[in-house]
Formats: sequence, C-alpha cells, structure tokens
Amino acid sequence: MCGIVGYVSSAAANSADHLALDVLLQGLGRLEYRGYDSAGVAVVPEGGGLASQKRAGKLANLLDAVTDDPLPDARTGIGHTRWATHGGPTDDNAHPHLADGGKLALIHNGIIENYAQLKRDLVADGVEFSSATDTEVAAHQLAANYRRTGDMTEAMRVTVGQLEGAFTLLAVHADAPDTVVAARLNSPLVIGLGDGENFLGSDVAAFIDYTRRAVEIGQNQIVTITPEQVQIIDAEGAPVQGEPFEVDWDPATAEKGGFPSFMDKEIHDQPKAVADTLRGRFGLDGRLQLSEMNIDESILKSVDKIVVIACGTAAYAGQVAKYAIEHWCRIPTEVELAHEFRYRDPVVTEKTLVVAISQSGETMDTVMAVRHAREQGAKVIAICNTFGSTIPRESDGVLYTHAGPEIAVASTKAFLSQVVACYLLGLYLAQLRGNKYNDEIQVILSELEAIPGKIEQILEGTKQQITDFAIRHKHEQSVLFLGRHVGYPVAMEGALKLKELAYIHAEGFAAGELKHGPIALIDEGQMVIIVVPSQRGRDSLHAKVLSNIQEVRARGANAVVIAEEGETGVEEFASEVFYVPETTTLLAPLLATVPLQVFAMELATAKDLDVDQPRNLAKSVTVE
Repeated sequence: MCGIVGYVSSAAANSADHLALDVLLQGLGRLEYRGYDSAGVAVVPEGGGLASQKRAGKLANLLDAVTDDPLPDARTGIGHTRWATHGGPTDDNAHPHLADGGKLALIHNGIIENYAQLKRDLVADGVEFSSATDTEVAAHQLAANYRRTGDMTEAMRVTVGQLEGAFTLLAVHADAPDTVVAARLNSPLVIGLGDGENFLGSDVAAFIDYTRRAVEIGQNQIVTITPEQVQIIDAEGAPVQGEPFEVDWDPATAEKGGFPSFMDKEIHDQPKAVADTLRGRFGLDGRLQLSEMNIDESILKSVDKIVVIACGTAAYAGQVAKYAIEHWCRIPTEVELAHEFRYRDPVVTEKTLVVAISQSGETMDTVMAVRHAREQGAKVIAICNTFGSTIPRESDGVLYTHAGPEIAVASTKAFLSQVVACYLLGLYLAQLRGNKYNDEIQVILSELEAIPGKIEQILEGTKQQITDFAIRHKHEQSVLFLGRHVGYPVAMEGALKLKELAYIHAEGFAAGELKHGPIALIDEGQMVIIVVPSQRGRDSLHAKVLSNIQEVRARGANAVVIAEEGETGVEEFASEVFYVPETTTLLAPLLATVPLQVFAMELATAKDLDVDQPRNLAKSVTVE
C-alpha cells in the first residue's frame, strides 16, 4: 500500500533536474495516493556517507523539512510514502529505517509476519531499535547479512529467505554509492529504464516523468540497479529476465488539468475512459474480439459457472456483471469478496471461470484468491487497469480497462471501466456460446458506444444541481441508499463513496429489503437516495421502487431520486430528482452511478475534507 521509489544515475546523466532528491520527491508526489501517513527519503551523497530525512504526515511536511535542512547533492537514493501498519504515523516510525551505524537505509511496503521472533534474536545480539515497525527489523537483518557477505545483492537475497509475509524492500548503503537493491515478494515493484539512470517504483507513476520504458519483476526476485545496468536474480541467485513494456500514458494524464481535485478530474475523465475501454474490441467482421483472453474457445464454451472475485468498489462492479452475464449467457454467476473466497473452501473446478477485478492489479486479497482458484484447476481472467501488475501476470487472460491513471483514492472512472469490461466479457461469452445472435449483440454494443456522450450530458446538465444540493446538506450525518436489480450494487457503491469521502454513516440496501428491517431507520428528515430502474423492460420493478419512495416519504424521509429523463412518477414524492439520460436496464449503472459520485465528492468538499486522500485509506491494498 505504501509508495516506494528508487533512483540511481551516473555523473554524465546527472543534471540539476536529475539530482536524486528531485527525482525521489517527484516520484513520491505521484505516489502519495498509495499512503500519506508519513514520508521520507535517504540519499547517498557523492562525497560519501548517507543522509536521510523523514516526517510524519503528508508529503508537504517532508518537503518543508528538506527545504529547511537541505540534503547534500546525490545521484542515488530511495523514497517512501507510508500507510501505517506496524506502529503509528510518527517521525520515528516513518521510513527509511537506518542500520549498520547509519550507513544503510531501507524502505518497505507490506507486512513482515515473523518480525517478532527476528526482533527478539536481534535484540539478543545487542541491536537497539528506535521504532515500533516491522520494517526496522528487516533493515537490521539486512545489515547483519551485509556485514557477513560484503555484497548488498547477496545480503538482500539471504534476508528475503529469512523473512515471511508480503513485502517489497528497497535499500541503499554508503559503501555502494551507485547501487539500489530491491526485493519483491507478493507486493508490487517495477523497474524504469533510462539512459545512464535507472528507477524502481511501486508503480510506473514513480518514474513516468523520466521514462516510459519499464520492466516487470516476477515473484520472489531480487533486483539490483546501477546507472548502466539492471540485474534480476531469483531466490537461488540464478539470473532471470524481466518482461519489458512501454507505459501508454504520459505525465500530463496524471495531472489535475485545472480541476480542483484529482477526483473531480477523474469523474470528468469517465466518458473517455469508457470509450477507451470499448476501443479496439471489434474485428473486421464486426464481431467482438478480446485478443488478450489467451484461453482456448473450447474451454470457454464448456464453462458451467463463473465466480467474480474482488474487493470494495471492484466487488460492486462484479455485482453489476452478475446481472448482465447471467441474463446474456445463462451461466450461473457468483460474486465473492476476495478476502473470504479461499477461506470457505469454495467449489471450484476446471469448468469454473474466475474473473478477478482489481484496478491496481496488486490487491493482495485478490492476488491470493487468484492463486487459490488456479490451484483448484479454474481458469482466471483478470480485469485490470494497470499493465504488467501481478494479477494479470498470474491469470490465464486479461481484459485491460485502459482508464488511465486513477490518482484519487476513491475510485470513479475505474469503476465504470470495470463495469464496461465485464459487459464486454459477458457479450463475448454470449457470442462464443451462441446465447445471442450477432445482431442482438450489435444492438447492445451500440447502446454501450452511446454511454460516453450520455455521461457528458450528466456532467454538463446536472453537476451544478448536485453541487448546490450537497452544499445545502453538508451537515447530514446519515444517508441511506436503495436500489433494485442493477440499482442495488449502484446503491452500495453510492454509500461506499459517501463513507470514504464524507466520513458519515451511509448504507446501501436492496429496496425489497426495506420492509424486512431497514425501514426502522427511517425517521423525520432521514435522507434516502433511491435509484429508480429504467422504464424499459422492467415495469414491475419500476412500480415497486415507486412504492418504496412513497413508503419512506410517508415516514418523514427526505427522498432523493435518481431517475431517467422522461420519468413522470416520482416528482410528487421526491424532494429532489437528479435526471440521467435513458438507456437499457442492464447498462443503467453506467449513468446512475455518476450523480452519486458527484454528490459524495461535493458533500465532502463542502465539509472541507480532502477528497483525494481520505483518512485511513490507501489506493492499492497490498496487504491482507
């Protein structure tokens, strides 16, 4: 979950713009969404020794520190933004952690599960600790191994063999001023290739300002970078080849572009994100082709069950997918929270297709669920936004969403892109298995291709109404969300956004459950947001939701409605109506979700909260 960056350059490549500290701070700025409890850097100055600064709180605190007390010029260094696990967010617990008399610095993403025993052994050997973290244990362990081996790469290889858990480690030593050594086990790490300089990062955002050339690193591998060379070895010390790739977005994509927040920008990015996820999916014959699938058609035709595994927002995208896939393909589809999947002994066979959804491709719960599914013989398809990440690499096939970088912690465009990718998968299976005629699929695809323009209509025509409404209700303490059919996962996603951003009680319910308990929560003035189903094809559900609106309004609720343009049955019962363009029932979540994203963002903004970096959260959950 933490953000990590490493850098090394030669004197020839080293200019005023490529001092190690400049590169590290630039990378940490790009990575702060991964953790913002503290930040720190360590550099190896050209004159010898090692220098470090770290501060609790956001990156701005570290920037102030290095401005007030500058670090010496250096061409080698490591940097870290922290999401706290072991030990609170304090200066002492911030990374880097020093060892070997202050000559070695180490940063860490993940959790070291056997740290307690290792710490007892180190204390018995006379080592003194200055933090409450598991990371400092790894620093002292690496230092002890370096003193024995005299080589940082070998010391890291030995250290990794002594550690248990999920982690990425980066380290520098004053004795090796042109070297950064790293290790990856169940936690993200990627190499950036430059000319006379090389980079390491927890994702490509760490070095996108300097290079688009990158290399994937495999599981349980050790990496050593110098200005002119990148070396990768496995746990036994044998050399291995990384997988090179090109980053397909530029630094400007990850800027705010004039918007007040990344979240605001990313909400406005959604028309393009949906269009880009659809782009390039059709052959010359007009049929769907998913070239990244890499699973034999005969296997896909024999699938008798689909299991979607995901966490958080991605799980709600999976819930939407369940309705569409079962309707189009007639394949039983389950949606499992990835962190529960492998612990309940799931029934998975070689005829089960597992769909793993993760924006980052590094969600640890989902990574472990993918591995479990493959061990049981299932085929796995990843739906992911991050090229070269763990989940796509460890899956049989992948559908990349092409949403571009999503910096705000609360997901918006990634959610819509995931839903679109799920639709594409469902339609592809229906095409392959003959569940739908080609002209039927073309009608649905035409509706999908119209969605970007309809999202733009919402943002142009409704956003100000939602903003004004949010400002009027900034003191709201509880909001309930109701939905039926595909509106149910939309309601849950709307509630999640409000929890994440505004820090208030919010719950999403299936509207049919209202009379089975939740109606007891309805009191005078209670805000209830109701997602009204599309009027096309679901008349019975439409009428039932109108009844739900009347039920909560009769008990004094403040009924707020998301409804399609042309809806005539809600205004007399609703205190506020946000209209969205008309579409088919199964595609409606792509439109109904947008007002809920805007509402959560604007309510949090009205409360003067940070919508990009909500408290206690990180973008990519890389620990279990």
